[in-house]
Amino acid sequence: MVAEQGGPEDQKPQSDEAHSAFVPPTGVEQPAALPEDDHPTSEFALPAGLHTDPSAPSGPGSASGPGGGAASDSLASAFVPPSGYNAQHQPPAFTPAHGIPMVRLTKEAPWQDRMRTMLRMPVTERPAPESVQRTDDSGPAVPRVLDLTLRIGELLLAGGEGAEDVEAAMFAVTRSYGLDRSEPTVTFTLLSISYQPSLVDDPITASRTVRRRGTDYTRLAAVFRLIDDITSAEHVEISLEEAYRRLAEIRRNRHPYPGWVLTAAAGLLAGSASVLVGGGVLVFVVAAAGAMLGDRLAWLCAGRGLPEFYQFTAAAMPPAAMGIALTLTHSTDVRPSAVITGGLFALLPGRALVAGVQDGLTGYYLTAGARLLEVMYFFIGIVAGVLLMLYLGVQLGAELNPDARFITNDRPWLQIMASMTLTLAFAILLQQERSTVLAVTLNGGVAWIIYGAMARTGGISPVAATAVAAGLVGLFGQLFSRYRYTSSLPYITAAIGPLLPGSATYFGLLGVAQNEVDDGLTSLFTAVATALAIAIGVNLGSEISRLFMRVPGAVEGASRRAAKRTRGF
Repeated sequence: MVAEQGGPEDQKPQSDEAHSAFVPPTGVEQPAALPEDDHPTSEFALPAGLHTDPSAPSGPGSASGPGGGAASDSLASAFVPPSGYNAQHQPPAFTPAHGIPMVRLTKEAPWQDRMRTMLRMPVTERPAPESVQRTDDSGPAVPRVLDLTLRIGELLLAGGEGAEDVEAAMFAVTRSYGLDRSEPTVTFTLLSISYQPSLVDDPITASRTVRRRGTDYTRLAAVFRLIDDITSAEHVEISLEEAYRRLAEIRRNRHPYPGWVLTAAAGLLAGSASVLVGGGVLVFVVAAAGAMLGDRLAWLCAGRGLPEFYQFTAAAMPPAAMGIALTLTHSTDVRPSAVITGGLFALLPGRALVAGVQDGLTGYYLTAGARLLEVMYFFIGIVAGVLLMLYLGVQLGAELNPDARFITNDRPWLQIMASMTLTLAFAILLQQERSTVLAVTLNGGVAWIIYGAMARTGGISPVAATAVAAGLVGLFGQLFSRYRYTSSLPYITAAIGPLLPGSATYFGLLGVAQNEVDDGLTSLFTAVATALAIAIGVNLGSEISRLFMRVPGAVEGASRRAAKRTRGF
């Protein structure tokens, strides 16, 4: 007989495997059932039982309202103001109440001033690109634009331009091709530029090393004309291919003066400098011969691959040897010291000194330190060559009198002509364009007139007179360059030639050679102070010239920003 199904006697206890390990056993009071929740709440939601501020705003995106409580099914938005935020009592914002003034760069100012203004303002305040050069339909080729910018910056830095001017030129090129979020960086031997299309894109960085430096102001002026054409899109449209073609032509162009003209210019410079400090016709001829011999010797050392330190040492030896030979063979009324001083005028690195001090005054301390270290090595090379000849002359019995200072007050017109001839020869050595030679020659003559009137007629300190004369050189040089829309170096570097401390350097070295160390060091310190006065005066004159120009901003009363930092903060 089959038992009726479902009877209590036939029911079997369920297996333990049918129960969860977390279920309480039979006979234990069962807990109350928890509400079933299919969706987990946000980990930022307030726990159950925590009372919220009733005055806090609630909404679908608020963490404390519906949609943000214990039973919230959605996460709070990251862009919703926090619960403690009150629009009526908001904290102070970064943007001032009057807003940030919009800067519109004017086309009347040269691109150098406009780009310098851009570099000296914060990134958030820079305006949009002024104009974009013609590119492909897909937009500017970023790697090619960066490569073109680095090649242009390399030519400028190798030609002796200051770091801030090189950065301004690189910034102008990238902005003209539409890359407004670019940041150039210039050091003594390394150029780099970084471009970031947007805040979420990876930046593109390129760099280039400057391995060779050469003095060719004609090439420098051609590069400035190329940059001016690139930045003036409303007048000239230059594609990347056209810019590359013109840059290649600039690099291939030969120097405007052959080697024999440069050697003759070195002799003319040394002879003019010897007349400037009191020499006569014989001194002029001997100084010119010594400088030309030193120039050829330096070219020989360069052809054999010797560093520039040894080239300066070799170039300084023939003028000193000529002066000592003149002392041994002639009477004391001939001034052999003028021969040595003329040779020093042709060797002192005034261009590198001015660039180094300018970089330091504008905040590029790494580049300034490297440039000044280079100047120090060149100066030590000159000192070594001259001291070697002076020691040899003392051993041979040459009567070199450090107290025989130069007589220069009795022939001012001759000295003015000598200073202008010196400036002309210096301009040829710098490979300047023929159109700039006349202007820089006049600038050098004005500098010597100001120096002579203050130091020798007015009795003012020579260092102070040198600073004032160099300031006028920088002022006129900047005005000339703004008129021609080119670099200021061709109008400044050669004009400071008559102001270089050749005589103080010579008498300092002579004092050291004759064991009069105190007097020698005093003269050398005077030479260093004069050189710094020249560099600071040139930079100050350039800055003063910009004060008379319109600030490249459309806002009334716009202030001109300082370079890098102000008062060290």
